[in-house]
Amino acid sequence: MGAFLEEVDILISDCAIVTMDARRPIIERGFIAVKNGKIVNIGKRASASLTIKAEKTIQGKEKVALPGLVNCHTHVPMTLLRGLAEDKQLDEWLKETIWPLEAKLKPGNIYDGALLGCLEMIKSGTTCFADMYFHEEAVAKAVEEAGLRAVLAEGIIESGDSTSGTKMLRSATEVAENLDGFADGRVRVRLGPHAVYSCSPDLLRKVRESAQRLNVGVHIHLAESAEEAEPLGEVELLDSVGFFSGIDVLAAHCIHLSEKDMRTLARRGVTVAYNPVANMKLAMGAPKIADLLGLGVTVGIGTDGPASNNTLDMLESMKAAALLQKVSSLNPTALPAETVLKMATIEGARALKLEKYIGSLEAGKRADIILLDFDKPHLTPRHNLYANIVYSAHGSDVDTVIVDGKVLMENRKVKTVDETKVVQRAQRTALELVK
Repeated sequence: MGAFLEEVDILISDCAIVTMDARRPIIERGFIAVKNGKIVNIGKRASASLTIKAEKTIQGKEKVALPGLVNCHTHVPMTLLRGLAEDKQLDEWLKETIWPLEAKLKPGNIYDGALLGCLEMIKSGTTCFADMYFHEEAVAKAVEEAGLRAVLAEGIIESGDSTSGTKMLRSATEVAENLDGFADGRVRVRLGPHAVYSCSPDLLRKVRESAQRLNVGVHIHLAESAEEAEPLGEVELLDSVGFFSGIDVLAAHCIHLSEKDMRTLARRGVTVAYNPVANMKLAMGAPKIADLLGLGVTVGIGTDGPASNNTLDMLESMKAAALLQKVSSLNPTALPAETVLKMATIEGARALKLEKYIGSLEAGKRADIILLDFDKPHLTPRHNLYANIVYSAHGSDVDTVIVDGKVLMENRKVKTVDETKVVQRAQRTALELVK
């Protein structure tokens, strides 16, 4: 009697697998079988080729498979503003260049910038991102076309104008209602109050109430700048108005926190997006990530927007995440490579409340998988895969990207969008914007 033959859509064979699954973290010479968008089998190569019949087989020799990277905080359409307003203070950067240009953006412009950002993320191994911007329906369209996964939050800014704040909250609520579950379920939603300094306590209460009613999370900038901090303290102010009660809050930056603040975030279940490159570039400081982790706070990694990074390359941000913590604490043991990779995968998924679906490679989860080409001088030898990935790899080492069981890129060739057309169109849009 012959062996049972399992039929699958995709078989990735003969690769090293960094699963980010605590039960079996690394599998040498393993295989991953994908069917109907899910991982259905994973393990050592052994006789997999004899028992699995695949519609498509991807040869994984000299490659390392890992979960798709999760970018926990960005403003993807700001690819159009990349390279503008460089080397300035945050307040000057925002008020003199970024906000005036953003006021000119139309949905079509935002779609062009978002599609460019999606292309860049595919090319550098990000499969899921959390975005906060305006006209997120245009971003959702780009996500659907590119094939990525995203958690989108329509931005809400008041800045002293309560009428404007109320209008933006209404719009953000409509966007959330319309987009949740879009693109075959790959798009989820949040509400996006910009920050404590740009939204009044009354508006923040209304945001919390709307989030509770819609049963969605909130994505907010928190304690990014010492200059913008509230006299009461941003965390204390939010806690005093009940902002953290009954909703899932993703807080970006969290640099200027007291020990009391950190304990409040831990107690309230707030998750944090750490953005090391943008924090260094704008000289905002270094958050106390080890302290947050020690208190049990879930921390993911973000790139922030392409105007303040200036890339969406999560591999670059992972290395910066580790090095910034080491130099700011004068402790070379701070934030080890394996911890950083967890933050960019399973912990990032947990920060977005998606850990049941993505973030690790294990049977039953959605097939969001990337392959790194390790047949490179800078990735040789392979003494420590975590160190190779975090300290040595570049976005350009990503060979193959799969999201929800669909191959978005193979052998560095993107299959879902025309790379040349996307780049050229975004270039034209950016030049028209700044004329």
